[in-house]
Amino acid sequence: MAIELTWRQALTWRMRRHYLIDRAAPSEMLQVTARIGGLHAQVMSSAELTLHARVEGLEREAVARALWEERSLVKLWAMRGTLHLLPAAELDTWLGALATYDHYLKPAWLRAFEITEEQLERLVDVIGAALDGRPLTREELGAAVARIAGEPELADKVQGSWGPYLKPASFRGRLCFGPSEGQKVTFTRPDSWLGRELTLPEPAEALRDATRRHLGAFGPAGRADLARWWSVQPARAGRMLEALGDEIAEVDVEGTPGWMLREHAEEAAAEEPPERLVRLLPGFDMWVIGAARDAAALLDPAEKKRVYRNQGWISPVLLVNGRMDGVWKHERKGRRLTVTIEPFGKLPKWARKEAEAEAERLRAFLGGELELSWSG
Repeated sequence: MAIELTWRQALTWRMRRHYLIDRAAPSEMLQVTARIGGLHAQVMSSAELTLHARVEGLEREAVARALWEERSLVKLWAMRGTLHLLPAAELDTWLGALATYDHYLKPAWLRAFEITEEQLERLVDVIGAALDGRPLTREELGAAVARIAGEPELADKVQGSWGPYLKPASFRGRLCFGPSEGQKVTFTRPDSWLGRELTLPEPAEALRDATRRHLGAFGPAGRADLARWWSVQPARAGRMLEALGDEIAEVDVEGTPGWMLREHAEEAAAEEPPERLVRLLPGFDMWVIGAARDAAALLDPAEKKRVYRNQGWISPVLLVNGRMDGVWKHERKGRRLTVTIEPFGKLPKWARKEAEAEAERLRAFLGGELELSWSG
């Protein structure tokens, strides 16, 4: 029998898991990152603000320091082929799961990018050899690959700006990002960068752990939600859920079925939802990325295109008791930090007051003088 939850209970549990009710301490930054399945890093400032939303007293340079000095975070192409920051301590597990990606070996992908499977496998190996022990710019990597492989034409493939040929190397643990040289990104190899040998778990177990991570951050979730997050077909996502066996429990959220880890479902059933909680979440926030796209309790379907925009862009959102009730934006002009909040409907006075406090908190993090406006 399914465990029955209200949407308020489900969202309260998820907000607690995301450290959006009780924010974490700066010393827990890596724990937060692990709990929410990494940080989406297509835009680095959004990754920093994702942590800022969950960590009280986060320093502006904390993420950069963790990446390039402490090396406790690693930047690479991961889920869905998008850039993520993942905890270095968990990289082996994530790479074990990403090793199950095989879409780039399918004929349609190979034809689209004008490369054979044999050439691609060779390219991945050569990239790993070129990056052994040192960071290289994209141009340097292209030249090294062409030299090692004895195939000059490979330089052009590696040096392409979008990196489709680099992503398979990232999934295979042969490539991650190094510190930039001016405006130029650099790449290195994870084991060289971290100074240790990677020990990848058996792929099936790693994939089970990735499924646990998804449910632990975004439950209750259905197979369509998992399929979108991991970028697989729903049938395969269903098998990923089935592989957890008795670890998961079926839940009914006011008529919407889903799955959670059993212990989490029991926690959610005991939740007492907060009366008044408002958060300003940045663009590409993990809460929004992992949310069910068609659940009206999370987002009015009529406003979906304002949050999930064209070409994969995801707007900053105004979160009110776990529901996406508006969008917002900020802009720096000299010393002035302009924050504009656009609710989807009329907000109660308490929600506006809480949103204004969130804007002031953002100003304290980014610096400058706050100019707050409401639109709509």
